[in-house]
Amino acid sequence: MLSFEEKLAIADSFPELQRKDVSLGRVNYHYDQSATDKKTVIYHFHPNGNGYVYAGELHDIHSDDKGLVNIREFTAEELRSLIERSIRSLSFSGAGTPAPTGQAKEERWKNGKGQILELKFEDEDQMWYIFSGLNLDATFDTYVEAKEYLEEEGFQRS
Repeated sequence: MLSFEEKLAIADSFPELQRKDVSLGRVNYHYDQSATDKKTVIYHFHPNGNGYVYAGELHDIHSDDKGLVNIREFTAEELRSLIERSIRSLSFSGAGTPAPTGQAKEERWKNGKGQILELKFEDEDQMWYIFSGLNLDATFDTYVEAKEYLEEEGFQRS
């Protein structure tokens, strides 16, 4: 397990993150240039070795309900990679920006009635499209907008 100081040194190596000391010796790191409302990349690094990194937009990483991953037992390489991917996932702002690394370019979403929609990112025009079979249902500039729409319509990623 990495020490608290080693974890802080890794976090400090990302110049785009702003360190915020919080209560009980814990430290958060914020990404102020986030394209979403989510700004906290690192949450509650604690001197006891515990801490969390936001991975809510990384579909290949298991996270809790808040999108956080406990990094207590991470190696330096794992921690550095997760922080980098978290920052990239929050950097995505829509047109002119490719899909972030680690983010699927195609997803299937299903509702309670068994209906299936496909969410696809098209590199050529940098847009997110929702299809019902061959029919175009909706178009969005960002993944976050498309995801919100699907969730509001009662769909879940399948």
